[in-house]
Amino acid sequence: MHTKIHWFFLLLIAPLLGFLFAFQEENPFILDNATTALAFPSDPLTEQMDYVYEQIKGSQELITKIQTGAELEKKEMEEQQQQLDQLLAASQSQVKRSEDVLDQILSSMLGKPIGQTFGKRATIKVFSLEESGYKGFMAKVKLHDPHALKMVLAKDSLTSKGETTSQAAKRKQAVLAVNAGGFMKNAQGASVPLGITVVDGQIKTFSTSNTLSFVGFNQQGRLVGGKIQSREQLEKMGILQGASFLPTLLEGGRKVPIPKDWANKKHPRTLIGHFSNGDLLMIVIDGRRKGWSEGVTLEEAQQKLLEFKVRDAYNLDGGGSSAFYYDGKIRNRPSDGKERPVSTNIVILP
Repeated sequence: MHTKIHWFFLLLIAPLLGFLFAFQEENPFILDNATTALAFPSDPLTEQMDYVYEQIKGSQELITKIQTGAELEKKEMEEQQQQLDQLLAASQSQVKRSEDVLDQILSSMLGKPIGQTFGKRATIKVFSLEESGYKGFMAKVKLHDPHALKMVLAKDSLTSKGETTSQAAKRKQAVLAVNAGGFMKNAQGASVPLGITVVDGQIKTFSTSNTLSFVGFNQQGRLVGGKIQSREQLEKMGILQGASFLPTLLEGGRKVPIPKDWANKKHPRTLIGHFSNGDLLMIVIDGRRKGWSEGVTLEEAQQKLLEFKVRDAYNLDGGGSSAFYYDGKIRNRPSDGKERPVSTNIVILP
């Protein structure tokens, strides 16, 4: 019976307690003074009220601790973000300095670019190459979009009569293009790509060889390649575009031994590689044309690539296939006297 009466009085004075707790936000000392002034008799109801008050007070302290902890955590996160921003800015600054140094090296060796394209998807600088005994062209390419680089099958078909580099470039509205992988003729006289061919992430041809090297570009637009032993290995590399020829010239800034059958022979060449900052390098050197350009050996090409500060490099199909297209026309002089239809070309979209 007493318990029921106590709860009745507790419910009766609840609005008063609510008013006192609310008023405490303006003056936290009021609740203590008011509670003392009420001077409730020491009975179960008073003890229950004291218990409720202690619980509320404890909850307020817990909330204060949580708020303080949240503010500290927020401050720590802001400090960590500032540190990350500083590291990113420093990294970007280092990349910019590295690129400036690279441009200075190339300019000192080759002079000013004969052509430049500043597109949304790629920045291209084209240089004229002229050394004792040979002439050619080189493009330094910074990809802003990995999909700006495409491996183009002749007439978008695995088997065809081939397509010249300029035809493929104009068809795809590319600003830059070079011939790519090797090819052979089938029984019907159509051209078929050698080794491995990847177009837009799809493996179009796959065959392994102890001699062929794969030249590919991954989802970040980085040049990757070398010997591929299995289809599973190729799939794990996340290749978007790729073709095959031989041999590999540089790995990690070091020369790779040239196969005996390819050693010390001057020919027209198409070369591809990348600098330490990831920018691509595409080179076509003319050959077999007396009075113009004799061509280069692969050993000479290796040395020149190292002088350009190239880290990894590969030899693409050369000879009469070598072609360098830029800004609407073929720049080099193919050894056949005209462009040769080939199976694959690498194009750069602006």
